[in-house]
Amino acid sequence: MIRVLLTDDQPLVRHGLRVLIADRPGLDVVGEAADGAEAVRLAARLAPDVVVMDIRMPGMDGIEATRRITAAPAPPKVLILTTFDDDEYVYGALRAGASGFLVKDMDMDQILAAVEVVAAGDGLLAPKVTGRLIAEFAARPRAAAPEPTPVEGVTAREREVLTLVGGGLSNGEIAALLHISPATAKAHVSRLLTKLTARDRVQLVIAAYELGLVTPTRGSG
Repeated sequence: MIRVLLTDDQPLVRHGLRVLIADRPGLDVVGEAADGAEAVRLAARLAPDVVVMDIRMPGMDGIEATRRITAAPAPPKVLILTTFDDDEYVYGALRAGASGFLVKDMDMDQILAAVEVVAAGDGLLAPKVTGRLIAEFAARPRAAAPEPTPVEGVTAREREVLTLVGGGLSNGEIAALLHISPATAKAHVSRLLTKLTARDRVQLVIAAYELGLVTPTRGSG
């Protein structure tokens, strides 16, 4: 059973999610929070597997709450679910340790499936979020040199894999492109997670952009 903590300042949103989760085998709502501070307290007390987190809330917002929750020992996964009206908040939430980012206008079955994906340890971004995140990242001033930043301990092959992960490719697609087995591709991704101290695939995507391995494309999404 996947234990879920719902965090949103709108009672109707929390109620709707609770009702839908109650009908989903394998998911169970263990608590509800109306703001970030309450989410931090309940996450520590209830030990959920996944925290579904809004961003804009009174008092402590979802970004700061995510940062505090993911900094705890053996933290739950955080899945951002918001209206996505501020690109800076999106990037901030992912940098704070969120494992996924979804928008509220997505199909509810997709949102519930995302809870399961994140609980299993995978990162997940809504397609439209990926495009806007990349566009926001591209608009930032880049202080780094144009050449990709070297990463100590990361092999040339792992850099290739990281570049492809940053481009949104799955392990199967990476394997086909590099003419390696899916198991080998998965092993490379696992080593990258360890070497870059990334929690999940979402953070690998961010690392690929920050290291200059992937060129952001403006105007996508």
